[in-house]
Amino acid sequence: QVHLVESGGGLVQAGGSLRLSCTVFGRTSGTATMAMGWFRQAPGQEREFVAAIRWSGGDTNYADSVKGRFAISKDNAKMTVYLQMNTLKPEDTAVYYCAADRNWSWDVRTAGKYDYWGQGTQVTVSS
Repeated sequence: QVHLVESGGGLVQAGGSLRLSCTVFGRTSGTATMAMGWFRQAPGQEREFVAAIRWSGGDTNYADSVKGRFAISKDNAKMTVYLQMNTLKPEDTAVYYCAADRNWSWDVRTAGKYDYWGQGTQVTVSS
């Protein structure tokens, strides 16, 4: 029913920037209440919350480790969510995943909340 197409990963030096994109296809209703999230997973680590945004109202939530460096945004016409990543650090190296849920709620930081996931894209930051 919902298909997420993710892109934008790559290799950058510390201090550089990348922008990830995630486009939603197949949604027929519920856009106003949709929650979109970004998560990341490094080798041997658990999947970690990065950022989330609500389609209606633009509410956002960020992990402390990325606040002030990363920015989540959306383009309603393109049905696309972006993660602008600036001042990247080697610690940001991970596979990044976008996720979608039909509702924005208090638990947007919890991976288990989300029903749909992108394929993941590798972000590597060299020192």
